[in-house]
Amino acid sequence: MVAMSMSRALRSHWPEYLIEGALLGLFMISAAVMSVLFAHPASPVARAIGDSNVARAGIGAAMGLTNVALIYSRWGKQSGAHMNPAVTLTFLRLGKVAREDAFFYVAAQFAGGTLGVCVAIALLGPLFTEPPVQYAATLPGSDAWLALAAEFGISMLMMTTILIVSNSPTLAPFAGIFGGALVAFFIAFEAPLSGMSMNPARSFASAAPAQMWQHFWIYVVGPLAGMFTASELYLRLFGRARVKCAK
Repeated sequence: MVAMSMSRALRSHWPEYLIEGALLGLFMISAAVMSVLFAHPASPVARAIGDSNVARAGIGAAMGLTNVALIYSRWGKQSGAHMNPAVTLTFLRLGKVAREDAFFYVAAQFAGGTLGVCVAIALLGPLFTEPPVQYAATLPGSDAWLALAAEFGISMLMMTTILIVSNSPTLAPFAGIFGGALVAFFIAFEAPLSGMSMNPARSFASAAPAQMWQHFWIYVVGPLAGMFTASELYLRLFGRARVKCAK
């Protein structure tokens, strides 16, 4: 029975699964290019800026715009542009995504993100794989537990924003802009604490080819716990009927 339902979902929704993988793959390629452009000492942009805080703000702005572009693209509108297993699993918990769809969404996100990093390795070579860019891996700053708390906090804030904005008739058309603005803000100001992931698949995509697994657990536990907590608080405050959809 389970195999039949999985097969039906795959036949019906395979374009959305491929889109989810492609969107996160494109996001990772953009992250790789922007990290090299703003952070590698061989880059004329990085040399001209000369300030790591300004460079990080530049990366944040670029990735926020990338996020907005992907969300409002035709592909993004078709799949809902989750691009994040924590988002998909939270909407599964809220009853807005079927179990079969959630399984294939998550699998596609992990595969697509990793493929995007592999493409970046082929295009950028040592500029991307060696320090200081180092696969654009998400790594904690001074303390792993502080990084976990930071990942929990930003993930909770992101999901709270998604739920409030996307379920407001007035604000819903601007949900992608709110999300992109938070991505830019978090990269600019929170990244020194945790590396700014909010996304297990995004962190896996960098960790797998780099074989940097020592802190990967932070980027699984923090985002999932933060987004699940946000969803529980939203349900208690507004009720399940106020969650309209997962797009």
